[in-house]
Amino acid sequence: MIDRASWQIHDEATLGELVELMHLSPVETALMGALHADATLIAPAMTQAFYARLFAHAQTAEYLQGVSMDRLHSMVAEWFTQLFCGTYDAEYARRRMTIGQIHVRIGLPVRYPLAMLDIVMPYGEQLAAKSSDPTAAVGAFRKVLALDVAIFNQAYEDNQLRHLAELVGGERLARRLLTGMG
Repeated sequence: MIDRASWQIHDEATLGELVELMHLSPVETALMGALHADATLIAPAMTQAFYARLFAHAQTAEYLQGVSMDRLHSMVAEWFTQLFCGTYDAEYARRRMTIGQIHVRIGLPVRYPLAMLDIVMPYGEQLAAKSSDPTAAVGAFRKVLALDVAIFNQAYEDNQLRHLAELVGGERLARRLLTGMG
């Protein structure tokens, strides 16, 4: 059984590792930050498309019943806009982790946020294409979106690993079981 170095990275260190892994350059972060104001302008159209999809599917619509749609639209618009904040550090990652943890807490299967990326992607790419360096900005947008996806997934993984580790008596055994190495 091989223990992986990545298994030793926990909590805040995980978020820092993900930010480092994406290696957003100063040029990329500046390009993204320069689009922030424009992101606020297109966020309402993106959220309309986002929630139209969710309401059209019975299994996702059930998560929206009895919830303030104004609040949800505002939250998703802010999430989208912050993709273009220009600062992708540990604090950014912590805010994104909180979103993932909320998804976990309400029992939202991870497949649903992942399935919504095709709604988000064209809006972000169209905005990035208006940049002073469209090719670099589109690449930067894709990196930032990938960072968010990785953080969301980490929230789910942390939850599953924590519960399994409690059941079997330790994280190392839980990881071995999850990988089939147990």
